[in-house]
Amino acid sequence: MKPVNILLVDDQPAKLLSYEVILQELGENLIKAQSARDAFEHLLRTEVAVILVDVCMPEQDGFELVTMIREHPRYQNTAIIFVSAVMLAEPDRLRGYAAGAVDYVSVPIVPEVLRAKVRVFVDLYRKTRELERLNADLEARVHQRTAELESSSAQLRQLNEELEHRIEQRTREREEALAQLFEAQKLDTIGHLTGGVAHDFNNLLMAILGSLNLLKKRLPAEDRIERLIGNAIQAAERGNALTQRLLAFARRQELTPQATDFLSLFHNVQDLLSKAVGPRIEIRNEIAEGLPPLLIDSNQLELALLNLFVNARDAMEAGGVVTINADLTSEGRPASLNEANFIRISVSDTGEGMDEETVLRAAEPFFTTKGVGKGTGLGLSMIQGLAAQSGGSIAISSRKGFGTTVSLWLPVADGPGGVESTAERVPMTPSLTASTSLAVLVVDDDALVRIGTLAMLEDLGHLPLEASSASQALEFLSQGRPCDLVITDHAMPGMTGAELAREIFSSFPGLPVILASGYAELPDDHGLHQMLRMMKPFTQEQLQATVERALAEKAAAA
Repeated sequence: MKPVNILLVDDQPAKLLSYEVILQELGENLIKAQSARDAFEHLLRTEVAVILVDVCMPEQDGFELVTMIREHPRYQNTAIIFVSAVMLAEPDRLRGYAAGAVDYVSVPIVPEVLRAKVRVFVDLYRKTRELERLNADLEARVHQRTAELESSSAQLRQLNEELEHRIEQRTREREEALAQLFEAQKLDTIGHLTGGVAHDFNNLLMAILGSLNLLKKRLPAEDRIERLIGNAIQAAERGNALTQRLLAFARRQELTPQATDFLSLFHNVQDLLSKAVGPRIEIRNEIAEGLPPLLIDSNQLELALLNLFVNARDAMEAGGVVTINADLTSEGRPASLNEANFIRISVSDTGEGMDEETVLRAAEPFFTTKGVGKGTGLGLSMIQGLAAQSGGSIAISSRKGFGTTVSLWLPVADGPGGVESTAERVPMTPSLTASTSLAVLVVDDDALVRIGTLAMLEDLGHLPLEASSASQALEFLSQGRPCDLVITDHAMPGMTGAELAREIFSSFPGLPVILASGYAELPDDHGLHQMLRMMKPFTQEQLQATVERALAEKAAAA
């Protein structure tokens, strides 16, 4: 980088020398002048980037010198810094700024401060010159371009047409990019919000369902009482289903992807789908033979198919045809997918179809064209979340009066095996029955959930113990009190359930731990993916089964 000139003006040689020593680290050209006349001679001969001027000089003070410099057209914008050995009053400072100074430095000079200030204005000078050069280049290019355009009116029209086309295309691309960014940000925001709401809401449902099921076992068998409790349980289970749909939309549900043969899966649920759509609707199977297995959570895919068929039924009130197609093709595949192999699964109906605006909003959560009480507006958003979380995508094609096609692109499994949860792999042990009494430590910061879990364990014949935090649980275990199993919540203040589990595995090896959470996004590091988990709200039967699996694992390890 070429050095720039810095002019130092002071009538005292010693002070000029001190400025030179301080500023020589900058690596710029330092020019010294002991009077206003010397300063002007240098200014007329060379280009100066920054000027340091002493306020008090015998012939002409700094204010007068700066005023004269500013009158020269070449130095109207040059950075001028006053150096003052005396404390200036505010009117003097204002006079200096009015004369054209940009900054003040007081004596005694702090070298770092002076260097920093000079460096700022040197950088500003360089950037200004670079900007002037770029502007000059731009003006030259514009002039050249204008001359070329003026050479022929036909060329001018052609260039204008091309320019308009490019602007239109760029504007469209920018709008699409902004729309995608907005959707991604909205999805991420809703996802974080959904995770927090799901955790708290599932804790409430956990307490409600656990208490209702225990109450149902203890109340007398009266139809009216059973009907009321059944209604309450059903409402709580519907709340759980709604939470799971929200988690699916936000791509935070817990999936168990496995290698799945889609044709076999469809045959297994075909009767259910036929009952769901009714006798007035014909189901046509156009699934290709010999398709490779999908890598997908089969239960969630069955639920997605059910949602698509129910949507098709609702679009064909007078009856019609639903066609399901599956093939290995790249035709129409969304650009967001990579080059891996995908199977396209399409569900088409001959219903009334949707207009363009409705298609654009179809996958939005809670958006529905159905009547009140006929839909939650979460079906397609759940399917979209499942596809995205599984590494695939979804596309909706529809025209008013010509039906609708929803296509899912789902990844092909690399091998014959799939990923399955630890809970499914652990075999049930016949010797472990509900009569086996265990000392079970329940760790949860939510008192309602903790009380409900303790009641379910006690009803199963176990000896329940409780702790309201991870630190309290560790204190309990360090006392050597008997404990056969720990059931801990994940989202707790201070220390999470995952961190508690790591501490237990380290300090109390062999003690089984079950991680419970109302939110599926749990850590998988440090071997925690091998730990048994329960999603809240869980039933007493699920609790019993998971406890038996934990003991089966412990027995197998022993």
